Amino acid sequence: MTAIQPAIAMDAPQRTHPRTFAVKAATMLTQLVIPIGVASVTILDDGDLGDLAVYFLPFVLLVIAANFAVAYLQWTRLTYAVRENDIRVESGLLSRAARSIPYERIQDVSLEQKLLPRLFGLVEAKFETGAGGGDDLKLAYLAEEEGDRLRELIRARRDGRSIAAELAEAPTEEASETLFAMPPRRVFTFGLFEFSLAAVAVLGGLAQQLEFLLPFELWDLDGWQERLAGPGQWLSGLGPLAKAAGIAIAIATLAWVGVTTGVVRTALREWDFRLERTEKGLRRRRGLLTRTDLVMPVHRVQALKLTTGFLRRRFGWYGLSVVSLASDKASSNHEAAPFAQIGEIVPIAAATGFALPPEGLDWKRRSPRASIDSALIEGSILLGVSALVFVFSPYAWNGLLPLVPGAIVALRQYYLYRFDRHALSGRFLYARHGWLAPRMMIGSRVKLQSVELAQGPLARRRGYADLRFGLAGGSFEIEGMELEDAQAWRQAVLESLSSTDFSEISGAAPDMEQSGA
Repeated sequence: MTAIQPAIAMDAPQRTHPRTFAVKAATMLTQLVIPIGVASVTILDDGDLGDLAVYFLPFVLLVIAANFAVAYLQWTRLTYAVRENDIRVESGLLSRAARSIPYERIQDVSLEQKLLPRLFGLVEAKFETGAGGGDDLKLAYLAEEEGDRLRELIRARRDGRSIAAELAEAPTEEASETLFAMPPRRVFTFGLFEFSLAAVAVLGGLAQQLEFLLPFELWDLDGWQERLAGPGQWLSGLGPLAKAAGIAIAIATLAWVGVTTGVVRTALREWDFRLERTEKGLRRRRGLLTRTDLVMPVHRVQALKLTTGFLRRRFGWYGLSVVSLASDKASSNHEAAPFAQIGEIVPIAAATGFALPPEGLDWKRRSPRASIDSALIEGSILLGVSALVFVFSPYAWNGLLPLVPGAIVALRQYYLYRFDRHALSGRFLYARHGWLAPRMMIGSRVKLQSVELAQGPLARRRGYADLRFGLAGGSFEIEGMELEDAQAWRQAVLESLSSTDFSEISGAAPDMEQSGA
């Protein structure tokens, strides 16, 4: 841990670091680059350079000065105070807003460094409440030492330790053990599996938005044919072979763009990925331009999620993420090992107090009646659509088109029945889903928040049910269980919950149950 000076005082309102003003002003300037550039090109196209020098440049300088003034006023009007029971943040120029978050609601404090703040030695502190929906509090920007110190103070108060003692405590180096790391070669390999055509979509969007700057109509197909008529004559004379070669080149170009985009995006996000076990929990640091520093308290982890893909599974690559009290349902921020082998995932799972499924576990399938009923319901809807098309369409064969999705529905339900599995051990619940991109949820019987057995009218008559387990940061549901199994599972989990004091659960690793995925 970085050496921290005891600079944070209780109750006294403080401003963020003075360099925050410079960062926000620079950020505002970057947002003005495109509008100013477009306006400059438009004026130059009119050929009136005098108007650009006399009217436009002074206007630009005025806008820049106004942005600096607004950034300075925003910095002066934002204060925060570390108080006895909560942290309070006040902000606003004309309309003042004050927000207080009690320490017991704060699950953790993560630190993030985007490129520009990182150049100034600043971090953004994010107070995770686990509420989701944008309810978390952010404080931008603090010095790196102050951000570390504030995080330790929040944890101390949340855990019931004295803030005064924490302030007086001498800086110490936090002991850590590296559980998982991704060197550049691993990051590059990960990027090869992250195929993405996002760059093509972005370039297409920019071309459409800035089409007025081009000397021709970008989407005018007739115009393109006229331009290529002369240079393309020799190509058209080569016949079908040349056209096939052109298609192959186009596909190869798209593949190259997709692979390059995936590698770049992965490198920006996962560069120097490092997961360490510390006294506070699992500490994850990653990122090239935006550097994040997140600590996941072990005793707050409620479940693990193990994912893979069709190709990744063939090469033995998996991703591991944790579901904790600080997680947001829509967030993937709690990835513990995004690209790892099973042998690397086993010690990480053990460090969180969980275990992969052992050999000989009694895996159960979903009820065949649930799969049949779902296929019939979904298929009947598609058959209704097919009948309408058959009646109103002049072409009778069109009525067969909805049968294609019907076959897909039937095939999907067959694979759900064949590949979905669930199992219950002495300490954990396991649920496997999917075939092309399989995933597994591992839940702790003593860390779940609720158990719900749900049955619709048809399920009550047919004797199956859905079992839903409450998690603060995600969802854990097993569909189509045999009713007897669902009732037995619910009773077993409720007994585990009632016999355990959640406040006394520690992050100690359990006896090793795992032997493979």
